This record gives sequence, C-alpha cells and structure tokens, in this order.
Amino acid sequence: MLQIDSELKSGGFCFENSRRNAVLESNLSELGFKAPSARKTGTTIAGVVYKDGVILGADTRATDDMVVADKNCMKIHYIAPKIYCCGAGVAADAVVTTQITASNVELHMLNTGRPPLVAMVTRQMKQMLFRYQGHVGSSLIVGGVDVTGAHLYSVYPHGSYDKLPFVTMGSGAAAAVAVFEDRFKPKMELEEAKQLVRDAIAAGILCDLGSGSNVDMCVISEAGVEHLRGYDQLAERGPREGKYRFDPGTTAVLTQTVTPLSLDVVDQSVLTMDAE
Repeated sequence: MLQIDSELKSGGFCFENSRRNAVLESNLSELGFKAPSARKTGTTIAGVVYKDGVILGADTRATDDMVVADKNCMKIHYIAPKIYCCGAGVAADAVVTTQITASNVELHMLNTGRPPLVAMVTRQMKQMLFRYQGHVGSSLIVGGVDVTGAHLYSVYPHGSYDKLPFVTMGSGAAAAVAVFEDRFKPKMELEEAKQLVRDAIAAGILCDLGSGSNVDMCVISEAGVEHLRGYDQLAERGPREGKYRFDPGTTAVLTQTVTPLSLDVVDQSVLTMDAE
C-alpha cells in the first residue's frame, strides 16, 4: 500500500501525485484496464484590443484525433450584446460552458437592470472552470466592450486567467502569437487590426494540423458588433488533375478462396407495393 507523508512541506515542488499516479496505473494494468490518456485537440483562436474595441478571431476546423469532424464549425460564441467568447479545447465543453455563462449573464442583467461587465463574465467562467479542476476542457478568450472600455481576457481550463492586449490559445497559438509579437501596436486602426488577426489565425491554420478551413472574426466596438463569418478562406480545393480509375485486372489477384455458406430459410414474406 502506498504510504504518503502527511507532514506539510515548507516549500519546493512535491511529486507525491506523480508517484501516486504511477502506482494507480500499474494497478490498472494488472487488472487488464488502461489509464485514460490526454485528449489531443486542435484549434487556433486569438483576440486583440484595437483603437475602438476588440477583435476576436478563430479557425473553423473541428477535429477528433486525426479525423476532421467539421470543416466549418462556429468557435465564436455569444455571451452578451457586446461580449463574445472564443472556445478551444473539447468542442462540447466549450459550447456548454459558453451557453451556461450566457444564461447566467442574462439573469444577472435582469436582476441588476444594467449591462454586464467583461470582468464579471470572465469571473463567472473562471470560477466554474476552477470548480471542475480542469476536467472541463475549455480554453476561452473573452472579449468585449462595456462602460469601462474594451477588455480582453484568456481563461484556462483550470480557472486561471490573463488580461492582455492580445492573446492566443489552442494548438496553433504558438504560430499565431508570433505574428502578434512581431506586428502588434497599441491603438491600431480597424482595418490594420483586422488584417493582423486574420494573419495570426492564418499562421495557425498553415502551421498546425489541428487548425484549418476558414477564418472567422468578430469586431466588437461601442457602436455595435460585426460578426464576420467566413471572413477569409485560405486553402481552396483545386481541380482534380489526375484520373484515379483503373481498368479491371490492373492489380493481379494472387490467391482466391471461396467459402460456401449453408443457410436455412426460417421465415419468408412477400410485401406488395402500391402502384398508385
């Protein structure tokens, strides 16, 4: 039986959980079970604060391991009239998390009679994710405009968060953040900021196998929200140049085995179809 020292450590790292996990995995293997592995997800989402508000961007590819499940999924979700959220990680977790948050924010607006703050929305999200200790696989970027100005937050699955002028998340975040770090400037104009977000998402699409298809954007300002669905399509499908139909007999049959099946007819019925 694994003995764990109950004395409190005064500092430094503690690897007791790693040793515990190794013992649990060995016990599972002896019983014929396999410990669950981490789920690999793919997405590129990004956001930037510009002169008059916030711009959010995302790709549209949904993957399940090595399978592209959806080429044109929606990753920018509505929270409040001027607050939106990009979701990465497990698609179902991100959708349900944003739906629950949008419902709670609507109830908060009805109770207070005031428009919500971006900080309040972020707090609700990170508190819910922290409650589940990372088992809800949602990586979120919250952006919006409220009475205090434009704000942009990133919320991690364990409940931690950052507030930055530009953020990226997902498997293509490394490629996207490189574009931001090279070209970001404070108080950018609208068109320049849109091109920057487009190029950041494009870098994630081109450099990450889990990201792909189209670029979606959402421009949020004091004047309103402009949801740009299918803003750009990077890789269009070209015409098929070769012929892939082969004549019968092209591939030689080396061996052939015919196995007869003996079947007994148990029941037989004939159904007539109406001609009218």
